[in-house]
Formats: sequence, C-alpha cells, structure tokens
Amino acid sequence: MRVGIPGFIPERLVEARAARRVASKSQLARLLGMNPSTVGRWEDGTSAPDESAWTALSTVLNVRREFFLRPVFTSPRPMFYRSLSSTLIRDLEYQHAQMRWLQELSSVLQHYVDFPAVDIPDVLDGHTYKQLRDEDIERIALDLRRHWKMGEGPCTDVVSLMERIGVVVSTIEMGTSKLDGLCSWSSAESRPHILLATDKMSFPRRQMDAAHELAHAVLHKDVSEGDLKRDLKEIERQAFRLASAFLLPSTTYPLEVSRVSLAALLAAKERWRVSVKAQIKRLGDLEIIPPEHAVDLYKLYSAKGWNREEPLDREWAIPEPHNLSDALNAIVDGGVRTKADLLAVEFTMPAGDIEALANLPGGWFAGKIGQVVQLKQDATRASSTRPELEGSILTFYRPR
Repeated sequence: MRVGIPGFIPERLVEARAARRVASKSQLARLLGMNPSTVGRWEDGTSAPDESAWTALSTVLNVRREFFLRPVFTSPRPMFYRSLSSTLIRDLEYQHAQMRWLQELSSVLQHYVDFPAVDIPDVLDGHTYKQLRDEDIERIALDLRRHWKMGEGPCTDVVSLMERIGVVVSTIEMGTSKLDGLCSWSSAESRPHILLATDKMSFPRRQMDAAHELAHAVLHKDVSEGDLKRDLKEIERQAFRLASAFLLPSTTYPLEVSRVSLAALLAAKERWRVSVKAQIKRLGDLEIIPPEHAVDLYKLYSAKGWNREEPLDREWAIPEPHNLSDALNAIVDGGVRTKADLLAVEFTMPAGDIEALANLPGGWFAGKIGQVVQLKQDATRASSTRPELEGSILTFYRPR
C-alpha cells in the first residue's frame, strides 16, 4: 500500500530533478540525507514522501510544495532537438524539463491573456515528411513567405515573426554550447513552443536557430517518437534546408552573390544577416558552387579563425521574445492579479525560473508597482493657463 502525501506525482519529482541538473537519484538522496532507495521508490511511484520529506524536497529543488501535486505538462508529440552524440543525457533532460515548464507558464497566462492565433499553414497538403523532396522544401519556403506577407528580401527578426504567428518563444541559458534549441507542439493548446539557447549567441546564430525550430513546427508537427528516433538525421536535414531556404530565398539571394568569395559572402551577410558558413552551405545546396569550391571556401574560412567568431557577429542586437513578459505585465498592471498572488496560487516554480522563461528582468517579481500621484496644481497658475498652449497626450506603442 502506498503511504505518504496523497496525490504526490512521481513524474514531477523526476522533472524537478532534471530542471535542477541533479544527475541521479543517489545525488538527490545525498542532498536530502536519505537512502537512495527511498528516493527511488518516490520516483517509481511505489511510495510517497511524508510531510517532512515533502518539505525537504521542495527546499532542495527550489519549488513550491504544491509543485509535486500538479500534473506534468506532457504531449504525445516529440520534442525536436539536434542529434549530438556528445551531448550529456542530463543536459537533454534539463532542456526537456525547461520546455515543460515553458508550456505550463504559457498555459497559465492564457487563462488571462489571448495570445496571437496560431497561423501555420498546412504546407504538406496531406503528405508526410517522408515524401518531401528538396524542390518541395524550396517551394514551401517561398509559400510561407507569401502567406506571412514577407516578400523575398531579408528577414530581419525571426523571433518577432514567430510570436506574431502564435508561437510561444522563450530563451534560456542551456549551460552548454551543444544545445541550440527545442521545438514542441503542446497538445493542450495545439500551439508550438520553441526554446532557444542563449549560450555563445550572435544575431546570425539566433536567426538560424529560430528558423530551424520554426521549420520543425511547420514540417514535423505529426512526427511520432518512433519516426524521430528512426529518421532523426533526415528530419534535421529537412529542418536546416527549410530554414536556409526561408532566410535565403532561391529567387533573390543567389542574384546578389554573382562572384562567390569570402569577401562577397561577408558583404551578403551584412544585408541578409546569415552567417558566411551557412551561406556556403546554401550555395552548395542550390548547386551554384560545386562541392570542391565549397571545400576550398570552408578551408579558407577555418584558416581565418572564423569558426570561433565571424566578422559582423557583434554588430547587431540579438532579438528577444516579448509576448510572455508583455502578458505578465498586462496581468499585473491591469490589476487582474498581483505578483505575490501569481507566485502563491498560479505558479509552482520560483520567481527566478519564471523571470528567465518569460524574458523578464531579474527581480521583477520582487519589485513593486509605483503608485501614480496626482500633483496639486496652483490655482493662480491654473487660471492663467493659456488654452492655445495646452497639449494632447499621445500614446506611443513599442515597435515590435
């Protein structure tokens, strides 16, 4: 018979341990001063912690006690990530846990705020990713640009575009340069969520990472876990091809690179905001340069030390998502809920995690809203005010 706290959800303990990068049940047991077998029974559901252990868990893993009583945000659809054999399992588990927290945060906020409607057209037209040819992907890239009314010039902010079409976007530090991004369709909201890494970030890398995850949302919504494991290499190749075709359209970009050299590609980077390395790959994919020319360019690229950092990488501010932070500010500023109320009732994660996922400044939850004070107006000054000098208050909206 299972004893302990009624309603304790074992999967939430596994999730919290992954989110805190506690590598094993044994490590958690050491932090708690308990036997590893006890933690093992909590995680497999054969027993549950008592009141004191419940409190200790919430303290060590830095979550509210109620965290362990709420259901896990899971989806039958897989999470898409790059295939990297050198990536540690605990890094992937951390990324997956953060994605589930992002989906939980998004779900809570949508009780109060209407997010933009999802506007991702069905570009497969009843077919599957397995039937896609490269020419299909090139066509899809142009169709998406037409659908979203982007024209065929440079796309200067993929993150802003994704938020406009209803994608929930967040950025966090992954703690490793081997993780770039993660895409997952939430079954509860039927909405894609994308988590982008901030490690070793530059504007061109942010653009390509965002476009890559958007490509997964477009092409691979109905891919199963089995498909992902079996065809991961091809699925990733398709996502990169669509991201490249989307950022560098086949109808316009090649016309601006008449003589292919590193100098020409660097000049094109200034306009298209895509890395030189990605441009070499794109020109090879379009068969504008032969494979041997691409190899020569890569060798020269490496010899210049551009693998570490390319010229212009620091020239542009990195775009950040705003919808989640705007939603929280709207809820609080509108007096719908207070910050303390949100933390005590709606969220089971601590303030720091929510601030990071929502792209809020650190300490946002601790800050207080300033009270608007009406200054007393001098009677004589008020009576002598000249009507012709009176002005009107105009509301300015932040450009997106």
